[in-house]
Amino acid sequence: MQKNRLGRSELMVSPLAFGGNVFGWTVDEKTSFALLDAFIAAGFNFIDTADVYSRWVKGNEGGESERIIGKWLKQSGKRDQVVIATKVGMEMGSNAKGLSKAYIMQAIEHSLARLQTDYIDLYQAHIFDETTPCEETLEAFTSLAEQGKVRVIGASNHTASQLARTLNTSDQKNLARYESLQPLYNLYDRHEYEAELEVLCRQQELGVISYFSLASGFLTGKYRSEKDLAQGQRGEMVRKYLNPRGLNILAALDKVSQQYQAIPAQVALAWLIARPSITAAIASATSIKQLQDLVKATQLQLDVKAIDLLNEASAV
Repeated sequence: MQKNRLGRSELMVSPLAFGGNVFGWTVDEKTSFALLDAFIAAGFNFIDTADVYSRWVKGNEGGESERIIGKWLKQSGKRDQVVIATKVGMEMGSNAKGLSKAYIMQAIEHSLARLQTDYIDLYQAHIFDETTPCEETLEAFTSLAEQGKVRVIGASNHTASQLARTLNTSDQKNLARYESLQPLYNLYDRHEYEAELEVLCRQQELGVISYFSLASGFLTGKYRSEKDLAQGQRGEMVRKYLNPRGLNILAALDKVSQQYQAIPAQVALAWLIARPSITAAIASATSIKQLQDLVKATQLQLDVKAIDLLNEASAV
C-alpha cells in the first residue's frame, strides 16, 4: 500500500488511520485486538488515540483506549509495524489538563506506560491552551523529542491563527514544530478547514489528518430521519446534520455509490482521501465487516465528475 509522508517528517502513514476512540467504549478488548490485527494485515499502519479516550463513558477515567492498544502491542509484537499517534491536553481530572511544560512531562509518562512503549510516533496537542505560552509548550515537546520519547509532534483542534502563532514560535525560537494538524473535516463539515486552515497547511507543508471523517456516522447513510437517531451511540451527535443540506449530501452519496457499486461511507472516505491536502482520514470500525468496508474505501478512485457532484451537493 502506498504510504504518505506526514508533513516534513520521516513518518510514512497509510491514507486511513484507525480511530481508537472506540476502544474501551463501543468495542471491548477482544474485539479491539481482532480489529487491530486485521487492520495491520490489510496493509495499514496508522493508529490514532488520545489519553482522554474514553473518559466520557460512565465508569471510565480516561486512558482506556491507550491501555487496550498497549496490551495489543505487547501481545502482538507489532510495535515496529505501526505509527502510534496520541494526544495530550484535554482534562483528565482535577488540575490535569492543558499544555504547560510540567503537565506535558507528566502526562507523557502515563501515556507511555499505558501504551507499553518507549516512544510515541506522533504526539499531538489535543487543544490550543490560551493559558500557556506557545514557547513553553514547544519547549516541552522539544525536550521529549531530544529524549527520544517522541518522534514527531502535531496539533489538533487549532484555528488558523493559533496554528500560525505556534509555527512562528517554532521558527523564531528554533524549537520543534508541528508537522501535522488534526481538524474536523468531512463532506459536511467543510467550511472551517477549507476557509483558512487548508491554505496554511499547504503553505507550511503540514500533514493533515481528518477526524470525524464520516460525520459521526451520518455519512454512512445510517441516519436519514429523526427516528433513525436511536440506532446508535452517536445518534444525538448526528441530529445537527438532518437538514436540507445534509439530505442533499446523502442523495449525492447515494448516486455516486450506485455508480461505483459502493456504499456511502466508502464514497465519503474516498472523497476525503482524494483531496490533495489530506494525508490520512481517521475512521473507526466496531466489527471486521465495517473494517473491510473502510479498507475498500482506500481502493476507490473517484473520477472528476463524481468529485464535482459531491462538492456541489456539499457546498457551504
